Amino acid sequence: MIHLTPFTSTNCSQLTNKRPKETKFGERVRVLSNHPTSIYEQLLKLDVTYVIFGIQEDIGVFANLGKIGTSKAWQSTIKILLNTQNNDYNTAIKTLILGHLEFNDYQEQLKTMDPSSKSDLKLARKWVETIDIHVNHLVSTIVSAGKIPIIIGGGHNNAYGNIKGTALALKKQLSVINFDAHHDFRAEEGRHSGNGFSYAYNEGFIKKYFAFGLHENYTSEAIFKKLNAKVGVAYNTFETIAIRKELLLNDEMETALEHLGEGPLGIEIDCDAIAKTSSSAMTPSGFSTLHARRFVHFFGSQKNTKYLHICEASPTAENEGQVGKLISYLITDFIRAHSRDHISSEETS
Repeated sequence: MIHLTPFTSTNCSQLTNKRPKETKFGERVRVLSNHPTSIYEQLLKLDVTYVIFGIQEDIGVFANLGKIGTSKAWQSTIKILLNTQNNDYNTAIKTLILGHLEFNDYQEQLKTMDPSSKSDLKLARKWVETIDIHVNHLVSTIVSAGKIPIIIGGGHNNAYGNIKGTALALKKQLSVINFDAHHDFRAEEGRHSGNGFSYAYNEGFIKKYFAFGLHENYTSEAIFKKLNAKVGVAYNTFETIAIRKELLLNDEMETALEHLGEGPLGIEIDCDAIAKTSSSAMTPSGFSTLHARRFVHFFGSQKNTKYLHICEASPTAENEGQVGKLISYLITDFIRAHSRDHISSEETS
């Protein structure tokens, strides 16, 4: 895979800060060998459940006229994740750090491009199509090997590759829950971070879709009508839950789960939905970190969950530690919830 930079045992050792009488996540997590065997063949043989990889790109956000910086989320996260404690609550032995996808040529050219230029925007959207291919291929490889991908970083354009790759590997349509301030169901005007779900839906990879927590100030009447008209598509708004309190968070998670059904499920977490989190469309008003963690725990505990994607975080030099810590919390919440359900299912079977 030409755009994949593997994560090695050397990388792991360099980033893990060991302390006496403590065991860190990085001391127990798994990595692939340097053996030339294919990733798929190695994953088949490894006794791991979760495969974590990053996506270092800003192309999809730029192509959607957004604030770039999402390429930095992976490096901010991995440094924190590896230094969390490995204990009875956080067991890293079933987790593999695969590495990250990077698109350096595109990223370099992006520095000189202007989003107000139609030609630059068109070129960026063509690049997103290439990124789609690599994300789709990597996710499909992981899912085909019977593992659960946890994808970190990049724009929400990568939802398309996650959904398509999972659906192709399983040979089934996917249900998707999207924790997001925005619908990302924009027109098919060329690929970008605002239309990953509309492309996946219209190409038949999505069976059911639920947009959780849309912001009423940033969703047009035309989009509400469009979502209402789509078969298998449902949503709620942030304001009905957190401001007017017409709906309760727990009840709405149950409602969303009922809508999504029992088929394979993908979880999408957009950091734009979490208040005061450095992201491509940072909001002063949104769900709290606590709400996000509860959401990931709830849907992560479903036995039919096939992947987790955390995207749109855009850390700066001043807050990269806090962003990395937030995403690490979400990753470990997911693994705890899913592992507990996975173990209890095996015990009762």
